[in-house]
Amino acid sequence: MTGIDRRNFLRNSAAAGGLILAPSLAGLISCNNDPASPGGGPSLRKAGRGDGGYGPLAPYAPLADLGIITLPAGFSAVALSRAGDMMTDGRPVPYAHDGMAAFLVPGDRFDEDLQGGQPDDDGGDDDDGEREGGRVVLVRNHEVRDVPPIAKPFGGNSYDRAGGGVTKLVVQVRRDGSATLLRHRAALSGTLTNCAGGETPEGSWLTCEETVAGPRDENGLDTGWRQNHGYVFEVPAADVRQAEPIPYKEMGRFDHEAVAVDPRTGYVYLTEDRTPSGFYRFRPRNRHQLQRGGKLDMLAIVGRREFDTSKNQPRGVRYRVRWVTIDQPDSDDPFLASGFVFNQGLAKGGAGFARLEGCWYGDRSVYFNSTSGGDVGAGQIWQYVPSQELLTLVYESPSFDVLNSPDNITVSPRGGILLCEDGAGINFLRGLTRDGRIFDFASNDQSEWAGACFSPQGNTLFVNVQGETRPGANPAGTKGFTLAIWGPWEEGAL
Repeated sequence: MTGIDRRNFLRNSAAAGGLILAPSLAGLISCNNDPASPGGGPSLRKAGRGDGGYGPLAPYAPLADLGIITLPAGFSAVALSRAGDMMTDGRPVPYAHDGMAAFLVPGDRFDEDLQGGQPDDDGGDDDDGEREGGRVVLVRNHEVRDVPPIAKPFGGNSYDRAGGGVTKLVVQVRRDGSATLLRHRAALSGTLTNCAGGETPEGSWLTCEETVAGPRDENGLDTGWRQNHGYVFEVPAADVRQAEPIPYKEMGRFDHEAVAVDPRTGYVYLTEDRTPSGFYRFRPRNRHQLQRGGKLDMLAIVGRREFDTSKNQPRGVRYRVRWVTIDQPDSDDPFLASGFVFNQGLAKGGAGFARLEGCWYGDRSVYFNSTSGGDVGAGQIWQYVPSQELLTLVYESPSFDVLNSPDNITVSPRGGILLCEDGAGINFLRGLTRDGRIFDFASNDQSEWAGACFSPQGNTLFVNVQGETRPGANPAGTKGFTLAIWGPWEEGAL
């Protein structure tokens, strides 16, 4: 495939996946019509079966060996990949499954195995009429936090000796939404604490390190790391071989979480997982070649310097915003204190948030989660409209029972919103209808949900249960896994 053809194909794939033509997110804004006061207990209107939701949840017996996974009646699921399984390239699947995206790529793109050059064989006939055209490639983060000497990279061509990075899963999706894993291999290795990220219109995945660790600690002692961390790396979805581990230093060295790209401008919006944290904008010199660098800005509220958005925010409040330039987005210091970038923006009047995590582009807006924001600390969801330079608080959770620390966010091809919880105890996948009614779609008793994304065909939900993030230090910890879920989506909002 030529470079031009590949680029056009991947742009079309991104559009098919909902990046450019995202469904409406009006359901989030509708939440503001609820009259309940913050902290007063559950307030969202519930959506029952046939009314946007899918009905009560029940344990899904085929996944009983993974803990208690619940789903609505009529839905099925399969575990595509578990930590410790053997990948196609002969390496074990890393732990700590986190952010993820699904891409549509040519059916023959991954037919040659890196080791043996054998064609894919999933035990069936690709022309039996049961399969949809094109295979799905899942590009998945691993938030491994092990430190030296325990930390070990899981692939070749490693950036450092860290155990985090990215893997790719080639999946065949059938007409009913069921899925089969075909290929599985390392895609980026040696990075640290790869939490979330986001897809680009160029058909690539931006993976983000949620750390600023370096070769020295605060006392000047050797940490065992050889490289500085705290960067964004790019992984092309359609490339068979591992990506070159090139840090995009002008996107900043900070505790990165998620990104969303505005396809109209090419601007990359970035969240930061710390408290206080900033909301950032990267303006690339060349929107098609992010590696050429650009300028990093941080959001500020007009007329309110160093504004704290995390508390005492009226429902639906709107703020005019401006952007302040980060003069030094990167540092070569082997020890870097958390907040190096944020403090620069704050000194210029930037706004602070409480743990920014999930980020999504749709309706010509960027939606992002403040996981610990709000008067009760259960989470906020904000909307930024670039064309109006307007920031709106579209929802604040009044209770951990309603929405418990929202992390990753995604939108279904039918316009429903799916939120991944990252809280204590049992975590839920919470669905939200276009008119602001909430429902439980799934739960697990093992770990946080992460990486939710729908197949470009629209009939399969892929999602991770994260599991242990320090497997070397705690080998008995929960093994993360990736699920494919399918069923009667048309009966509800998703």
